[in-house]
Amino acid sequence: MSKVAVVTGGIGGLGTAMCKALIESGRRAVAVDYNGLKPEAVEKWQADRKAEGFEIPVYLADVTDFSSCAEACKKIEAEVGPIEILINNAGITRDAMFHKMTAEQWDQVIKTNLYSVFNMTKQVYDGMVARGWGRIVNISSVNGLRGQAGQSNYSATKAAIYGFNKALAQECVKKGVTVNSISPGYIGTEMVRAIREDVLAKVIAGIPAARLGEPSEIARTVVFLSADEAGYITGEDITVNGGLYYH
Repeated sequence: MSKVAVVTGGIGGLGTAMCKALIESGRRAVAVDYNGLKPEAVEKWQADRKAEGFEIPVYLADVTDFSSCAEACKKIEAEVGPIEILINNAGITRDAMFHKMTAEQWDQVIKTNLYSVFNMTKQVYDGMVARGWGRIVNISSVNGLRGQAGQSNYSATKAAIYGFNKALAQECVKKGVTVNSISPGYIGTEMVRAIREDVLAKVIAGIPAARLGEPSEIARTVVFLSADEAGYITGEDITVNGGLYYH
Protein backbone atom coordinates (compact mmCIF):
# COMPACT_ATOMS: atom_id res chain seq x y z
CA MET A 1 0.00 0.00 0.00
CA SER A 2 1.27 3.47 -0.89
CA LYS A 3 1.77 5.75 2.10
CA VAL A 4 -0.82 8.55 2.26
CA ALA A 5 0.64 12.06 2.08
CA VAL A 6 -1.58 15.03 2.95
CA VAL A 7 -0.62 18.45 1.56
CA THR A 8 -2.37 21.52 2.98
CA GLY A 9 -2.75 24.41 0.58
CA GLY A 10 -2.76 21.51 -1.83
CA ILE A 11 -4.29 23.11 -4.89
CA GLY A 12 -2.06 26.20 -4.91
CA GLY A 13 1.08 26.48 -7.03
CA LEU A 14 3.47 24.88 -4.55
CA GLY A 15 0.88 22.42 -3.27
CA THR A 16 0.14 21.16 -6.78
CA ALA A 17 3.82 20.55 -7.48
CA MET A 18 4.16 18.73 -4.15
CA CYS A 19 1.18 16.46 -4.79
CA LYS A 20 2.48 15.50 -8.23
CA ALA A 21 6.03 14.85 -7.01
CA LEU A 22 4.80 12.75 -4.10
CA ILE A 23 2.71 10.60 -6.44
CA GLU A 24 5.69 10.18 -8.77
CA SER A 25 7.72 9.00 -5.77
CA GLY A 26 5.16 6.29 -5.01
CA ARG A 27 3.01 8.05 -2.42
CA ARG A 28 -0.77 8.56 -2.40
CA ALA A 29 -1.22 12.35 -2.35
CA VAL A 30 -4.27 14.04 -0.88
CA ALA A 31 -4.84 17.79 -1.18
CA VAL A 32 -6.44 19.73 1.66
CA ASP A 33 -7.47 23.29 0.87
CA TYR A 34 -9.65 26.16 2.03
CA ASN A 35 -13.29 25.28 2.63
CA GLY A 36 -14.35 28.61 1.13
CA LEU A 37 -13.27 27.52 -2.35
CA LYS A 38 -15.98 27.28 -4.97
CA PRO A 39 -16.76 23.69 -6.03
CA GLU A 40 -16.08 24.53 -9.67
CA ALA A 41 -12.54 25.67 -8.81
CA VAL A 42 -11.83 22.35 -7.12
CA GLU A 43 -13.39 20.40 -10.00
CA LYS A 44 -11.31 22.28 -12.57
CA TRP A 45 -8.12 21.64 -10.59
CA GLN A 46 -8.87 17.93 -10.34
CA ALA A 47 -9.73 17.75 -14.04
CA ASP A 48 -6.47 19.50 -14.94
CA ARG A 49 -4.51 17.06 -12.79
CA LYS A 50 -6.36 14.09 -14.27
CA ALA A 51 -5.41 15.32 -17.75
CA GLU A 52 -1.78 15.18 -16.57
CA GLY A 53 -2.27 11.63 -15.30
CA PHE A 54 -2.75 12.37 -11.59
CA GLU A 55 -5.77 11.31 -9.53
CA ILE A 56 -5.74 13.51 -6.43
CA PRO A 57 -8.63 13.60 -3.96
CA VAL A 58 -9.37 17.01 -2.43
CA TYR A 59 -10.76 17.63 1.05
CA LEU A 60 -11.83 21.09 2.18
CA ALA A 61 -11.14 22.42 5.66
CA ASP A 62 -10.49 25.61 7.60
CA VAL A 63 -6.93 25.05 8.80
CA THR A 64 -7.34 27.81 11.39
CA ASP A 65 -10.04 25.73 13.11
CA PHE A 66 -9.06 22.66 15.13
CA SER A 67 -12.43 20.91 14.74
CA SER A 68 -12.46 21.44 10.97
CA CYS A 69 -9.00 19.86 10.69
CA ALA A 70 -10.08 16.96 12.88
CA GLU A 71 -13.13 16.32 10.69
CA ALA A 72 -11.12 16.46 7.45
CA CYS A 73 -8.39 14.13 8.71
CA LYS A 74 -10.95 11.67 10.05
CA LYS A 75 -12.62 11.53 6.62
CA ILE A 76 -9.28 11.10 4.83
CA GLU A 77 -8.23 8.24 7.09
CA ALA A 78 -11.62 6.53 6.64
CA GLU A 79 -11.75 6.98 2.85
CA VAL A 80 -8.10 6.93 1.75
CA GLY A 81 -6.02 5.47 4.58
CA PRO A 82 -3.87 6.39 7.58
CA ILE A 83 -2.01 9.66 7.14
CA GLU A 84 1.69 8.85 7.32
CA ILE A 85 3.10 11.99 5.70
CA LEU A 86 1.91 15.53 6.46
CA ILE A 87 3.06 18.58 4.53
CA ASN A 88 1.97 21.77 6.31
CA ASN A 89 2.06 24.08 3.30
CA ALA A 90 -1.01 26.33 3.81
CA GLY A 91 -0.11 29.97 4.24
CA ILE A 92 -1.19 33.53 3.51
CA THR A 93 0.24 37.04 3.59
CA ARG A 94 -1.42 40.21 4.88
CA ASP A 95 1.48 42.61 4.42
CA ALA A 96 1.68 46.03 6.04
CA MET A 97 4.33 48.12 7.71
CA PHE A 98 3.99 47.57 11.44
CA HIS A 99 2.68 51.05 12.25
CA LYS A 100 -0.20 50.40 9.85
CA MET A 101 -0.76 46.70 10.61
CA THR A 102 -4.15 45.92 12.09
CA ALA A 103 -4.94 43.34 14.75
CA GLU A 104 -7.00 41.54 12.11
CA GLN A 105 -4.03 41.32 9.71
CA TRP A 106 -1.88 39.95 12.54
CA ASP A 107 -4.48 37.39 13.63
CA GLN A 108 -5.28 36.15 10.11
CA VAL A 109 -1.65 35.35 9.35
CA ILE A 110 -0.86 33.85 12.76
CA LYS A 111 -3.90 31.59 12.62
CA THR A 112 -3.46 30.46 9.02
CA ASN A 113 0.32 30.00 9.01
CA LEU A 114 0.99 28.84 12.59
CA TYR A 115 -2.18 27.56 14.22
CA SER A 116 -2.64 25.37 11.15
CA VAL A 117 0.63 23.57 11.88
CA PHE A 118 -0.64 22.57 15.33
CA ASN A 119 -4.21 21.92 14.16
CA MET A 120 -3.15 19.49 11.42
CA THR A 121 -0.17 17.88 13.14
CA LYS A 122 -2.24 17.10 16.22
CA GLN A 123 -4.65 15.02 14.13
CA VAL A 124 -1.99 12.70 12.71
CA TYR A 125 0.77 12.65 15.32
CA ASP A 126 -0.56 9.91 17.61
CA GLY A 127 -1.19 7.57 14.68
CA MET A 128 2.33 8.11 13.33
CA VAL A 129 3.86 7.40 16.73
CA ALA A 130 1.69 4.30 17.25
CA ARG A 131 2.69 2.91 13.83
CA GLY A 132 6.36 3.74 14.38
CA TRP A 133 6.75 5.79 11.18
CA GLY A 134 5.86 9.29 10.07
CA ARG A 135 7.12 12.35 8.22
CA ILE A 136 6.05 15.91 9.05
CA VAL A 137 7.36 18.65 6.74
CA ASN A 138 6.50 22.28 7.50
CA ILE A 139 6.90 24.98 4.85
CA SER A 140 8.64 28.03 6.31
CA SER A 141 10.23 30.87 4.30
CA VAL A 142 13.45 32.75 3.69
CA ASN A 143 11.70 35.64 5.45
CA GLY A 144 11.44 33.55 8.61
CA LEU A 145 15.24 33.50 8.59
CA ARG A 146 16.08 37.06 7.62
CA GLY A 147 12.86 39.01 8.24
CA GLN A 148 11.21 41.32 5.76
CA ALA A 149 9.87 44.85 6.14
CA GLY A 150 6.09 44.81 6.00
CA GLN A 151 5.92 41.18 7.10
CA SER A 152 6.30 41.19 10.88
CA ASN A 153 3.25 38.90 11.07
CA TYR A 154 4.39 36.53 8.29
CA SER A 155 8.04 36.42 9.38
CA ALA A 156 6.97 35.70 12.97
CA THR A 157 4.95 32.66 11.89
CA LYS A 158 7.68 31.30 9.66
CA ALA A 159 10.38 31.73 12.32
CA ALA A 160 8.16 29.99 14.89
CA ILE A 161 8.17 26.85 12.73
CA TYR A 162 11.87 26.30 13.49
CA GLY A 163 11.22 26.11 17.22
CA PHE A 164 8.25 23.82 16.68
CA ASN A 165 10.42 21.48 14.58
CA LYS A 166 13.21 21.25 17.10
CA ALA A 167 10.96 20.67 20.09
CA LEU A 168 8.63 18.10 18.53
CA ALA A 169 11.49 16.30 16.80
CA GLN A 170 13.01 15.48 20.19
CA GLU A 171 9.75 13.96 21.37
CA CYS A 172 9.18 11.55 18.50
CA VAL A 173 12.49 10.67 16.82
CA LYS A 174 12.76 7.39 18.74
CA LYS A 175 9.31 6.48 17.44
CA GLY A 176 10.38 6.75 13.79
CA VAL A 177 8.70 10.12 13.20
CA THR A 178 10.70 13.06 11.81
CA VAL A 179 9.80 16.76 11.86
CA ASN A 180 11.57 19.11 9.45
CA SER A 181 10.96 22.24 7.44
CA ILE A 182 11.83 23.84 4.12
CA SER A 183 12.47 27.56 3.70
CA PRO A 184 11.81 28.56 0.09
CA GLY A 185 13.05 31.82 -1.37
CA TYR A 186 11.28 33.46 -4.31
CA ILE A 187 9.54 30.69 -6.25
CA GLY A 188 7.95 31.13 -9.67
CA THR A 189 4.36 30.46 -8.74
CA GLU A 190 1.56 32.30 -10.54
CA MET A 191 1.33 34.66 -7.57
CA VAL A 192 5.00 35.65 -7.77
CA ARG A 193 5.04 35.91 -11.55
CA ALA A 194 2.08 38.29 -11.31
CA ILE A 195 4.30 40.86 -9.56
CA ARG A 196 4.84 43.98 -11.65
CA GLU A 197 7.60 43.30 -14.16
CA ASP A 198 10.02 46.00 -12.98
CA VAL A 199 9.60 45.00 -9.33
CA LEU A 200 10.13 41.32 -10.14
CA ALA A 201 13.28 42.19 -12.10
CA LYS A 202 14.71 43.87 -8.98
CA VAL A 203 13.87 40.82 -6.90
CA ILE A 204 15.64 38.49 -9.35
CA ALA A 205 18.65 40.82 -9.52
CA GLY A 206 19.13 40.28 -5.78
CA ILE A 207 19.19 36.47 -6.06
CA PRO A 208 22.70 35.05 -6.59
CA ALA A 209 21.29 32.29 -8.81
CA ALA A 210 19.78 35.09 -10.96
CA ARG A 211 16.41 33.37 -11.35
CA LEU A 212 13.27 32.40 -9.51
CA GLY A 213 13.06 28.92 -8.07
CA GLU A 214 10.67 26.41 -9.62
CA PRO A 215 7.80 24.88 -7.61
CA SER A 216 9.21 21.48 -8.62
CA GLU A 217 12.45 22.29 -6.76
CA ILE A 218 10.52 22.74 -3.52
CA ALA A 219 8.48 19.62 -4.30
CA ARG A 220 11.62 17.51 -4.75
CA THR A 221 12.86 18.67 -1.36
CA VAL A 222 9.53 17.62 0.16
CA VAL A 223 9.96 14.18 -1.43
CA PHE A 224 13.49 13.93 -0.03
CA LEU A 225 12.51 14.83 3.54
CA SER A 226 9.49 12.51 3.46
CA ALA A 227 11.39 9.52 2.09
CA ASP A 228 11.91 6.30 4.01
CA GLU A 229 15.66 6.93 3.76
CA ALA A 230 15.45 10.34 5.49
CA GLY A 231 14.85 8.92 8.95
CA TYR A 232 18.11 10.30 10.40
CA ILE A 233 17.22 13.90 9.51
CA THR A 234 14.97 15.63 12.04
CA GLY A 235 14.55 19.04 13.65
CA GLU A 236 16.19 20.58 10.60
CA ASP A 237 15.44 23.21 7.98
CA ILE A 238 16.55 23.12 4.35
CA THR A 239 16.84 26.47 2.59
CA VAL A 240 15.98 26.46 -1.10
CA ASN A 241 16.55 30.04 -2.18
CA GLY A 242 19.25 30.26 -4.87
CA GLY A 243 21.81 31.60 -2.42
CA LEU A 244 19.63 34.56 -1.39
CA TYR A 245 20.19 33.95 2.32
CA TYR A 246 22.20 31.50 4.41
CA HIS A 247 21.64 30.34 7.98
